[in-house]
Amino acid sequence: MALLDRLLGPKTDETNLRPLWHRVVEVAREPQWYVHGGIADTVAGRFDAITVVLGLVLLRLEASAAVRSQTARLTELFVSDMDGQLRQSGVGDVVMAKHMGKLMSALGGRIDAFRAALTEPDDAALTAAVERNITMIEGADAAAVAKEMRAIAATLAATEDAALLAGEIPR
Repeated sequence: MALLDRLLGPKTDETNLRPLWHRVVEVAREPQWYVHGGIADTVAGRFDAITVVLGLVLLRLEASAAVRSQTARLTELFVSDMDGQLRQSGVGDVVMAKHMGKLMSALGGRIDAFRAALTEPDDAALTAAVERNITMIEGADAAAVAKEMRAIAATLAATEDAALLAGEIPR
């Protein structure tokens, strides 16, 4: 059992991360994403906004050895919520795994793109990542979303681990 504990990290109840998950969703629903940023206010666009904020939070958790293990538990909350949303929209057990696989692939791809782009000194790469990965309304400025993402990433970097795990994402 000690080997599993070392591999999986200390056993914690994922409900401890529910405030953080709920805050991720709250931030993703803020109007600046849709009104100023131009993310489409559609099911696909709202999913994109959630994956943007969740991706930034997961990257922040990943950057801290003390809380890195919580990335899996926060991702489990995302999966659980998306499973429930898909079921409410009529997706059945037969195709659920396929849908969840696509959602997880989208999240993983975005995290990889954002991770690389956030290391660049300007927003060109981040803007390109937004253009490739986010459902935008016609004529929207992806640079506005990139700028907001960079601001959130800076806020998250300045947030202490305990505060972040408690769901405190200052805005």
